[in-house]
Amino acid sequence: MEHDIVRQGVLVSAVIPAYNESGRIARVIAEAAPLVDEIIVVDDGSTDGTAEVAHQGGARVVRHNHGGYLKAIRAGFAAAAGDLVVTLDADGEHDPRDIPRLLAPLLEDRADLVLGRRPRIDRPSERLISWLVRRRLPVSDSGSGFRALRRNLAQRLTFPGQCICGASVLEAHALGARISEVPISLRATAKPRTMAWGHLHQLLVVLRLLSRGR
Repeated sequence: MEHDIVRQGVLVSAVIPAYNESGRIARVIAEAAPLVDEIIVVDDGSTDGTAEVAHQGGARVVRHNHGGYLKAIRAGFAAAAGDLVVTLDADGEHDPRDIPRLLAPLLEDRADLVLGRRPRIDRPSERLISWLVRRRLPVSDSGSGFRALRRNLAQRLTFPGQCICGASVLEAHALGARISEVPISLRATAKPRTMAWGHLHQLLVVLRLLSRGR
């Protein structure tokens, strides 16, 4: 389908890490498809047919055996063909209709990484990490998984720590990236929220990055 991004000659890839999301992934793919040029679903060892549903929906599936979210993101970035890359969750919480808003600062050459600022951050640990990052950068939600960035930046990121929170934004800043954020919406999902024990380690990683002085 022709859309504004294609008319500008800029190709966009959507990278969607997924684990056991066969009941949700089809809707996410269908809603994102008109807004991007390719969809890559990184199936992280699902046992419920997520990969098959994603393939039937028109996505390119990269299989990744239980490597976790960060390794899945890196695998998706490595496979992406687009000049710009959007990441979003497979559970439907992110609304793909926000993709053009995320892409706008990149297309206008005002940013290299654009974070989707959630209307709320539920976990106290995430709020603390975002508060710490805000001491260095003028962004309020450094843990959002809905973001857009240039592929050449995406493929240089190592994602230090155990999750995306805080550290990846600081790493991008250290690489000289211009970072912006735009508001996004969140949709209700029936997916249960577990305790994010990894944030304890992530907090130490963020503090270490902040101590480097850049």
